[in-house]
Amino acid sequence: MEHSPPHPCSPAKAGAQTGHPPSRVNILLLGGLAALYIALALLRPVDHDESQYVAAAVLTAHGLLPYRDFAYLQTPLQPFLLAPIAVLTGAWTWPALRLANALLGLASVAFVHAAARRTGASPATARLCAALFATTDILLFSIGTARNDALPAACLAAALWLIVREDRTRAGALTIGLLLAAAVAAKISYAFPAAAYGLYALVHPRHRVWLVALGALPVVAFVGWTFALSPEGFLFGTLHFPAQAPAEYYAARPWKLSLAAKALDTLKFLALGAALPALVLVARAAIRRRRVTLPDLLVLAGLVAALLPVPTWRQYLLPMLPPLFVALAAVWTAQPPTRATTRIMAVFALLGLAPTLTALAEPGRLPLVTAMREAATLRRTLDARGIAGPIVTLSPQILPATGRLPDPRFAAGPFYFRSCTLLDPAAEARLHLVARDRLRLAPGTVILTGGESAATAGDSQLDAALEKAASGAVAVPGTRFRLSVTPPAAPVAPRSARHNSPPVPPHAHDPSGPAPTPRPPRA
Repeated sequence: MEHSPPHPCSPAKAGAQTGHPPSRVNILLLGGLAALYIALALLRPVDHDESQYVAAAVLTAHGLLPYRDFAYLQTPLQPFLLAPIAVLTGAWTWPALRLANALLGLASVAFVHAAARRTGASPATARLCAALFATTDILLFSIGTARNDALPAACLAAALWLIVREDRTRAGALTIGLLLAAAVAAKISYAFPAAAYGLYALVHPRHRVWLVALGALPVVAFVGWTFALSPEGFLFGTLHFPAQAPAEYYAARPWKLSLAAKALDTLKFLALGAALPALVLVARAAIRRRRVTLPDLLVLAGLVAALLPVPTWRQYLLPMLPPLFVALAAVWTAQPPTRATTRIMAVFALLGLAPTLTALAEPGRLPLVTAMREAATLRRTLDARGIAGPIVTLSPQILPATGRLPDPRFAAGPFYFRSCTLLDPAAEARLHLVARDRLRLAPGTVILTGGESAATAGDSQLDAALEKAASGAVAVPGTRFRLSVTPPAAPVAPRSARHNSPPVPPHAHDPSGPAPTPRPPRA
């Protein structure tokens, strides 16, 4: 019997390169994962981290611009991309933004699966690596709230799907540049994977580095425009605040900023899911082959991006995960995992689910459904009192459901308010920021408190400091919120006559008699 000549690539890889439609199994798995992510987005307790992202999207939807009109402590893309959601969903903006992040997380998983197939992984291996990625606590937390982690991760995963393609096209190179630039414009830590790929493409001509750079130009121009709106505000929000605020906030707990704490936190977050064993397997394979692949390089760049800020939080590790699980698929394609390895991965995957399940059952936390119900009650109270806004609050994420806008100076939620020494009063005024030590509010300002507390992973002392600026806080029945108003302005006393001026005769200004005594202002 004659043997047919060998094919240049495996059937799995050949099928992956042809772009065949997803199988029925993949569609069912993707649908099930979508249902899970959507449910988690609606059930996960409120986190005060969401405050500035919801506020930024809503204010941008109403025509205000980041940096120029309000402070935004990130790179600028997300408020502009998500503002249409705020326009369309109105009172439901907050849960809608959560759902958008859940779907972006789903897209990240789908692109990791597709990229793994393009590297030659079998359908089963690609599904396994995508499932391990999908169950990491790093991803589940990042896409379960209205933060700014899901958008750049989806952009990176989509770019990775194009990067590993063997038949490179001009359109593909342009799209890679656009996606990587968008990831950086949504979150600055993605600059490290983007730069790593740029350097790799520079020394590998088939990656068409100049077309990649050309594809990035529209996003670069957009970021340049936002910089021109307020150079000082842009630099403070994207560079100075992230670099300086942690040292000030953790000054009383310096151990949190130590290398030992960073090492422990990094290992802990990687171990909550299969990221830690995947990193070990990928690193071991790279050492054995004595060669670093492009996914390996992107993993390293993502890890550097995660380790530079202090302290390290789980969402900081997200940039390394898409290339990590694509690299793992390549490792398992070359040498399939043993049964013991598969079991170990399953155990770590269950560990990745544990924090999310714990958060859902944690006593004392505020569920999103409860927050929206209380917001509806708050709206009726504001309507009854004729309060139109804007409203000063450290929890601006609650305001879309009330039909009111936040005071732009508090668009950053509690995160600048708790600062003390980052800016002087003049700079705060220019950048539309207020620190609690320099809190000065106009008479008649409406203040909403009660949303910054342990129930939202926040600090109730910050709300207490804000409430001190007013008097007579009134609890909103059926909610955890309180309303207060700063005292009205005191009536201006008439100027006294100069000592060297001649005395004014009584009733000189009004021959008809003495002027009536002015009535006191109504309470």
